[in-house]
Amino acid sequence: MLLADVVDTSARVAGTRSRTAKAGAIADLLRRAEPAEVEPVTAWLSGETGQGRLGVGWRTLAARTGPVAEQPSLTVAAVVEAFADLATTSGAGSAARRDEVLTGLLSAATAAEQRFLGSLLTGELRQGALEGVVLDAVAAAAEVPPAAVRRAFMLSGRLPETAATALTGGVDALEAVRLEVGRPVRPMLASPGSSLDAALADLGAEVTVEFKLDGARIQVHRDSDVVRVWTRTLREITDGVPELVAQVQALPCRTAVLDGETLALDDDGRPRAFQDTMSRFGSQAPDAATVLSPFFFDLLHLDGRDLLDEPLDARLDALAGLLADDAHTALRMPGVRRPDPEQAAQVLDDALAGGHEGVVVKALDAPYAAGRRGKAWQKVKPVHTLDLVVLGAEWGYGRRTGTLSNIHLGARDPDGGEPVMVGKTFKGMTDELLAWQTETFPGLARERPEWGVLLRPELVVEIAVDGVQRSPRYPGGVALRFARVLRYRPDKTPAEADTIDTVRALLAP
Repeated sequence: MLLADVVDTSARVAGTRSRTAKAGAIADLLRRAEPAEVEPVTAWLSGETGQGRLGVGWRTLAARTGPVAEQPSLTVAAVVEAFADLATTSGAGSAARRDEVLTGLLSAATAAEQRFLGSLLTGELRQGALEGVVLDAVAAAAEVPPAAVRRAFMLSGRLPETAATALTGGVDALEAVRLEVGRPVRPMLASPGSSLDAALADLGAEVTVEFKLDGARIQVHRDSDVVRVWTRTLREITDGVPELVAQVQALPCRTAVLDGETLALDDDGRPRAFQDTMSRFGSQAPDAATVLSPFFFDLLHLDGRDLLDEPLDARLDALAGLLADDAHTALRMPGVRRPDPEQAAQVLDDALAGGHEGVVVKALDAPYAAGRRGKAWQKVKPVHTLDLVVLGAEWGYGRRTGTLSNIHLGARDPDGGEPVMVGKTFKGMTDELLAWQTETFPGLARERPEWGVLLRPELVVEIAVDGVQRSPRYPGGVALRFARVLRYRPDKTPAEADTIDTVRALLAP
């Protein structure tokens, strides 16, 4: 297969807002791909190189003024080989070798192929092929049930691998994918709930109501004495969290897969700043002054028994048994099963009094399913918050002169297009945060107008709002009311930001 076929499909996907049309274009390409081409093609159309970041930035690409191929001849295999060379070349003479590989790749590409490769290498390929769209395309191309594809993806954690499994082995191969202790599972997520009463009315009496902590999601696997820890984006952080490893090693089991949150607490047992927790995830030299405490709310595997397909009620029973000893009960997320309305309200009051965000209401009959599929889990907070993408920032004035201050905010397009702008804010920013924005944003700029910077949509920020209102000012038809910055979310990607539909749902009826 030629790279030109992939570029043409990418253009078709970018040129339509129809989810069905996007999935159809990708499915058509996957049907034509050779078995060895399925993984790279799937990765590229998802905006990934397949080898991670290859150390090629816009400055490197902008400095190249070499030849442009007149006719397409680059094959998918040739691009895979070049990417592999860029990923593995290191040591003495590596700079010259990398330059040779990149020059050879780009000189063999047409102008359209060069633009595609440039966007792919710099992480800016956004043609609307979100994971959900690609999963639908894989199911259509392989002629298998979408549910089988989604489940295999949840268990394998890798979209290209799932596509190859579906295209080469069909539904039998997909159903053969099992949970493996030591390989992270894509996490189940909670949808926003409008209120505690609404969530209880929606899900009924067969629920559990648990604390929603102001912490970071973790997934912990134990296989004998080996314990490994991942974040919600499946980034491994084991070496940076030895206290979590030690606590799971002390549990009375041989193998386990635990889902939960962690956060740093002060001497009074109240949560410290979210940034204190997140600072540990980027460090390989743990700060002894910032100790993380785990709180587990789900158990996906225990001593050879997979629990994902069992109802939450059964998983909670297994978790309670694992943490029954007095030495381990503190590791359990606080909550109440089958509460009456007064008990549920008390859980929310206790969570807020403890400095936490709110509660999560969960249906006890629900199996574990990656992502926000349906509303089996609903998070309830007293203040409306949204995770939005930072699209740009304006230079400040007055006391903020010389700093990048007023940030532009975008909601995710559920059909995979560019984020939809819904407002701006400069409220809630400390001097420390202003300094960080001013230092960080220029490195993410795709344009630098006189008034500030336009950013590549890579950063997610959590915003508190008093609501939203209808507005013709922004393309989504809504604008945020009294938006203020709570914190940046380095644990989330733009693909996990709230959608424009979620923002519109906050409109007063």
